[in-house]
Amino acid sequence: MRPITRLTAAVTVGVLTAIPAVGDPAQPLLGSRVKPLLTVDGLSFRDLDGNGTLDPYEDWRLPVAARVGDLLGRMTLAEKAGTLLHGTAPPEGGFTLATMRGPYDFTAATHLVRDLGVTTLTTRQIAKPQALAEQNNHLQEIAEGARLGIPLTLSSDPRHHFQMTAGASMAPAGFSQWPEALGLGAIGDPALVRRFGDIARQEYRAVGIHQTLSPMADVATEPRWPRINGTFGEDPELDRRLVQAYIEGFQGGDDGPGATGVSAVVKHWVGYGAAQDGFDSHNSYGRYSLVRPSQFNQHLLPFTGAFTAHVAGVMPTYSILKDMVVDGKPVEPVGAGYSHWLLTELLRGRFGFQGIVLSDWAITNDCTETCRDGFPAGTKPSFDGFSTAWGVEGLAMPARFAKGLAAGLDQFGGVDDPAPLLAAVQHGLVTEARLDQSVRRILDLKFRQGLFENPYVDAEAAARVVGAPAFKAEGLAAQARAMVLLEAGKRPVPLTGRKVYLRGVSAEAARAAGLTVVENLKQADVALLRLSAPFQTLHPTYTFGRIQHEGDLGFHDGDADYEALKAVATAKVPAIVSVYLDRPAILTNVRDKATRLYVDFGVSDQAFLDVAMGKATPQGHLPVELPRDMAAVAAQAADVPHDSRDPLYPIGTGR
Repeated sequence: MRPITRLTAAVTVGVLTAIPAVGDPAQPLLGSRVKPLLTVDGLSFRDLDGNGTLDPYEDWRLPVAARVGDLLGRMTLAEKAGTLLHGTAPPEGGFTLATMRGPYDFTAATHLVRDLGVTTLTTRQIAKPQALAEQNNHLQEIAEGARLGIPLTLSSDPRHHFQMTAGASMAPAGFSQWPEALGLGAIGDPALVRRFGDIARQEYRAVGIHQTLSPMADVATEPRWPRINGTFGEDPELDRRLVQAYIEGFQGGDDGPGATGVSAVVKHWVGYGAAQDGFDSHNSYGRYSLVRPSQFNQHLLPFTGAFTAHVAGVMPTYSILKDMVVDGKPVEPVGAGYSHWLLTELLRGRFGFQGIVLSDWAITNDCTETCRDGFPAGTKPSFDGFSTAWGVEGLAMPARFAKGLAAGLDQFGGVDDPAPLLAAVQHGLVTEARLDQSVRRILDLKFRQGLFENPYVDAEAAARVVGAPAFKAEGLAAQARAMVLLEAGKRPVPLTGRKVYLRGVSAEAARAAGLTVVENLKQADVALLRLSAPFQTLHPTYTFGRIQHEGDLGFHDGDADYEALKAVATAKVPAIVSVYLDRPAILTNVRDKATRLYVDFGVSDQAFLDVAMGKATPQGHLPVELPRDMAAVAAQAADVPHDSRDPLYPIGTGR
């Protein structure tokens, strides 16, 4: 390190660029709003600890490893513990299952960041791009004002699709809108998926989001499972190619995220898609995966695409691998976040993964009676008592943190309080040296993403970048392209100049497309129907059971969508039908009532009408098979891809 000379301090409220001296590396753009800037030999640096001296971790000329080592040596035990938490940016009024559209609670955020040392937060805020960018900048000001000025890493669940599910995905709110991951699987084009990731990368970084809690590399082998729409389907090899492309797009290349990249956290390691009875492991009744040793490599395969792309993070599944035996020995029956075999022996050992292992949310929480058995009848389920500590419910909370670290975790998702982790260290359950291993990985990523130089964004520019017309046009084209034509009918169904009856399509969009809308089915020349895949709510007293789609995949008498279709068929009106597949649907009693039958994976009215009117061509092929009946579903193995007996529409179907 060269000697420090001509040292001056300055404070800026924006971004500063200095002209480097001859032979010096290029001066990066610096963003500082709270702490001073230092000038050393004509170059500028952020004085993150405010001591008036250029410390090694503040010196962008040094290798990342040297900066990490210096910063680690300055951190207290409490600050290290806070670094191992992946908390939630607190909203005003607290987080609920309802859509969050209000501002952050900055008082609570200040306590979380400055007092508790939490420097990674997931944002669940839904706001216009400029407002979201401004709010995220304010969070970074709070972090800059902390003792060491460690910048925040802000993460998000997917924001670019159609379905919003608490704890899994967000509403777009100005971002370009694309089909669900399952629709990208229907297109099956790695180049398009990489382009999607690149656009999403630009939009995320524009608003100050640095990490995506995606993609899902799970192989969707159990058709009743509620989270199939977040996967690329049930072909492990196709999943591998698309997972790799997705991560390369988000991270900005195939060698990990840099200063303009969004770090990806691939999930859920491993076997989540082989859910027992199709029930999801957010719930105690769905805690088991039935993946067997004979099928395990099928479920591993998509993750190898993530490793090829040098993915930044891996998130273990909640599930317990039921009755898993390796080399003649049973694997400990605990959720994957506590499995030494899955995280250390397999992920770190066999695959050599060196990045961050982030637990899924709430695995360290105490599992109360409502967690185990659901809420009492008449009581609305909430997050009170919510936990996913499967297999370790009997441990005290500090022991759970210690067991997770011993298994191979680096960060604990959904945790805002470092006290139990500090207690684990104080009671000798885990060493400070073990914390240091994980802190190094987390800090390394922050440095590589350029956050120590400038964590701020241009909020006005965010309004131009996010949802740019070109980005939206590409998303719209992908929506139409992902649709799958299952039944074409004997002849085309002309729409131009025709009177149309609508279900699930806005009259405004139909009129904008030049159609005449009628409300009386008897007056219609053609019916346009957008239906949703059937589901049941089998566990309404559980926090996630009440919002997840479970159970039967078939259309039945009394279902509103099916009754509407039957009415059209009875009236003998030609029907152009599209069924939204968040899970596979049984269409045996639907296809005979549709003149043209499509399935989609998230499509706007405009994109649907473009396809129906022949302005766009559907190019999708089924990324999952569609069973003939529920008897075939019950007979399937939970862990085997496309093994349904005589499927109505095999995987790959598409005209």
